[in-house]
Amino acid sequence: MTSQAPASGTDSSGSFQVQIRPAETRDDFVACVDLQRETWGHGFSDVVPLSMLQITAKMKGVVTGAFGPDGTLYGFVYGVTGLRRGELAHWSHMLAVRPEARNQGIGRRLKLAQKEELRGVGVRTMYWTFDPLVARNAHLNLNLLGATVDEFVQNMYGTSDSELHQLGTDRFIAKWDLAGARAPGEVDLTSTCGEALGDAASRASEGQSESAPVVWAPGSDEPLPSTDADVIEVLIPRDIEEVEARSFDEALGWRHSTRRAFNHLLSGPYAISEFIPGETHGRYVVSR
Repeated sequence: MTSQAPASGTDSSGSFQVQIRPAETRDDFVACVDLQRETWGHGFSDVVPLSMLQITAKMKGVVTGAFGPDGTLYGFVYGVTGLRRGELAHWSHMLAVRPEARNQGIGRRLKLAQKEELRGVGVRTMYWTFDPLVARNAHLNLNLLGATVDEFVQNMYGTSDSELHQLGTDRFIAKWDLAGARAPGEVDLTSTCGEALGDAASRASEGQSESAPVVWAPGSDEPLPSTDADVIEVLIPRDIEEVEARSFDEALGWRHSTRRAFNHLLSGPYAISEFIPGETHGRYVVSR
């Protein structure tokens, strides 16, 4: 029997072999525009055009791609540098990876390459946004990269014509300290929800928390969690896209209820301190 040839960009084991490097040629930048349309939808009006990508690269912003051996672009990250709160900072505006190349660590490699580029020009802080309902992005940003949640913004981008934004555009603003960010390999990537909960229980038994966490599963009729607790865990679905495909109304319910919870909690004495992935739900640990 003749063995099937591996897909373009993969080795014999099926793993993607990519080179992470800045976009350099016109073809590279065109590929970044095309990938935006493939990711956010061909009718998406907020695509960053070719000219702005080229200008950003010339002005020491970041337009970095994950290129296969044949030059195919499998992922890219894009951001601009400027002043935020009086300090030089970078806003990472877009990160996209082709569906067939996901779950290979390419997104994480792109962010780490972005970090190194920025450290080389003296930028110490990076910001970007992510959807609080997307568990895999919360895990990447908070656990694997070591970013923190700086702010919750309701409907940050307003009404969007992207196919990915039908549930609205509530966002967390992530903040990444590039000087003190965790190094690759420092995070235990095999930790489970149970282990993380065990760690929380251990901290509580050692007096680091005055009370056990309050677990709040959002629902349209659920009362908002009490602000008397020291620690509150706000649940989200393991895969909101799967929920949305099954029932748009159910997914929209998650949006509305988590919006209520985060507006309620993060406007007071609480902050997101941890994200715990799980088999059925993810948990944002909200602590004083």
